[in-house]
Amino acid sequence: MMGYEKAELPLWKAWQGQFPVADRYVYLNHAAVAPLSHNAALAMAWLASDTLYHGALHYERWLEAYDGVRKAASLLINAEPAEIALMKNTSEGVATVALGIDWRWGDKVVAFREEFPANFYPWKRLEEKGVQVEWLSILSPLEEIDKACRGARLLAISFVNYLTGYRVDLEGIGGICKRHGTFYFVDAIQGLGAYPIDVRGCGIHALAADGHKWLLGPEGCGLLYIQRDWQDSIFPVEFGWTNVAKFADYSSRDMALRDDAGRYECGTLNTIGCFGLRAAVELILEVGVERITPAVTALADRIAEGVVKKDYELSGPRNASCASGIVSFRKPGVDSRMLVAKLKEADILAAPRQGWVRASPHFYVDPSGIEKMLELL
Repeated sequence: MMGYEKAELPLWKAWQGQFPVADRYVYLNHAAVAPLSHNAALAMAWLASDTLYHGALHYERWLEAYDGVRKAASLLINAEPAEIALMKNTSEGVATVALGIDWRWGDKVVAFREEFPANFYPWKRLEEKGVQVEWLSILSPLEEIDKACRGARLLAISFVNYLTGYRVDLEGIGGICKRHGTFYFVDAIQGLGAYPIDVRGCGIHALAADGHKWLLGPEGCGLLYIQRDWQDSIFPVEFGWTNVAKFADYSSRDMALRDDAGRYECGTLNTIGCFGLRAAVELILEVGVERITPAVTALADRIAEGVVKKDYELSGPRNASCASGIVSFRKPGVDSRMLVAKLKEADILAAPRQGWVRASPHFYVDPSGIEKMLELL
């Protein structure tokens, strides 16, 4: 009966009870740090309590949590659990790929100027090793990307830009990389959980994301996907006791790597984070990305339409092919920091970013909160 009732309600109303933050705030800051769901918070609270009273007695439950994250993440992106490694954050995932490839002098990488630093610095540093980095714009047409990928060993791009919200054509870029034999890396943190990603369908070889944005999970616990047949070509430069196949045998000195993406996990994991992240991703799967996407897009579209009517400028193009849950806007003479502070006084939470106001609603946000924000602008 409950499932039927949820199906009859608007998506935000059916699931808002999972997010107590909505009882007070119009939360429009998921592109920064998302609030936790009840499920994620309770999962972490269980582990904290269990460890408080029992220590590591129930360690097998910890192992189940690790495997649970891998399984849920693989379902979300159409991968295999053996292709998922558990990371501290997106940056560690990007660095694992950037540092793990055996680069040669004269190799070529295609990267993009408007990236968040986590997906910019690792590729920029490769120039010190004689790697040629061709810097494009995220707005570059596919024809220009195709030309740049000729002879390129790797292309790295974010699924959604952290500032403008521009969502790239993952499938189109994947086709280009396939034609040129270019390794395809995606920083997915600003889209994963809100928009669908099919690593098989798009030909993505590696992908990294943290859990604390659109996945609605905790900070300090992220995911790294590396396609199975590429794992022997990306060496784990961060090396510890759990990278190896016989990590459970403490007396072993055999350094043969694990035969899955666990080879990129170099030591004790963020167990409490894994409990939370598993619950968060499982919630996303339960709601369904196919339902989350139109809900997020509609909320963000309403923000974009409303601010334009009030003579604010949008930070980039927005249409059906490139829209995301991020909308950044500004107006000459209006200090974005002061405007964000004004909204905060009314319990509407957004973020100031580089002179812009960045709003980023998730599917559970009551649409009336968007109207409240627009009235205050």
